[in-house]
Amino acid sequence: MGVLSGIRVVEFEGLGPGPFCGMHLADLGADVILIERKGGMATGPGAVFKRGKRSIILDLKNDSGRQIALDIIASADALIEGMRPGVMERLGLGPDEAHARNKKLVYGRLTGWGQSGPLANAAGHDLNYISLSGAAWYSGATGDAPVPPPTLVGDVGGGALYLAIGILAGVLKARETGEGTIVDAAIVDGSAHMMNLLYSLRAAGGMPDERGASMLDGAHFYGAYECADGKWISVGPLEPKFYQELLTRLELQDDPAFSSQFDQSAWPDLKVRLAGLFKTKPRSEWVEELHGTDVCFAPVLSPSEAAEEAHIKSRNILRDIGGVLQAAPAPRFNGQAPPDPRAAPVSGQHTEEILSELGVDDRDINKWRETGAF
Repeated sequence: MGVLSGIRVVEFEGLGPGPFCGMHLADLGADVILIERKGGMATGPGAVFKRGKRSIILDLKNDSGRQIALDIIASADALIEGMRPGVMERLGLGPDEAHARNKKLVYGRLTGWGQSGPLANAAGHDLNYISLSGAAWYSGATGDAPVPPPTLVGDVGGGALYLAIGILAGVLKARETGEGTIVDAAIVDGSAHMMNLLYSLRAAGGMPDERGASMLDGAHFYGAYECADGKWISVGPLEPKFYQELLTRLELQDDPAFSSQFDQSAWPDLKVRLAGLFKTKPRSEWVEELHGTDVCFAPVLSPSEAAEEAHIKSRNILRDIGGVLQAAPAPRFNGQAPPDPRAAPVSGQHTEEILSELGVDDRDINKWRETGAF
């Protein structure tokens, strides 16, 4: 029984951030009914974004299929859709039709550009949205191309998680007022909002538009360094006491060149010196010397390496479930590690189960099957 037990979400099949949002809510205990398209792409156990959900296949261009979808909507607390603006309306499943059946419904809409604005109907992907919002700007060294981590800043951070927050806020409002709402979760909005910590630094003069000129993207004491074996480590002692700890462990505490931590003019040369120092030993030796200390250190691990790391294993964060490496649900409640999520369903696996819950008897199920509804 998760913390969202008792909340039902209907999710219309989509790509990327919408399915991630549905997975996240299912991880927390919500009953997520995934409406998949008839004739859509089949998925196997590796479809981690489908885990914990129940699946029904419907032809939404078929009158009977659309009616079943509306019946499911009538039983739901929230809805997730990630179509371009206007698509759900053309299917007869837009907010007006949904709220006519369920006035308490939280209608969650997830797009890249939003439901309005000059780019609302333009195609795009994660990189485009975070490029326009400014969120991709600092993701690279001076003179290099910005290379943000794939999907994490835009699709997941600025999209899926903002939609999840919007849906839960809407559900609370609906329970208090009896009125649903429409959530316009745009990745360009969310990724811009995520920049507010940096905007605070920028206002104080600490995060200029020039790349490589701040503590977070230019300082010698905050970044990743290659080791002798070609593997990488990261250091980030922003606070002076942690910086001094790093210098002491590297036997640089008496070197006058490193004495003025925040002298930006010295950063490029000091970065070169640290790069040379860290390349004198393999990553394993730096891990042995620095891991778990107050120098703010971590090795840069691949997903497979991370799954074998002691801290990750102690918290059971990454798990092999059915032969598929995946992360456990998060966050934790009362300090307890969450159980393994339910496996991803086969497409349409719960069609008859869901219809039976809606009060549809076997005769009508067979009749709707004959009409091509599913």
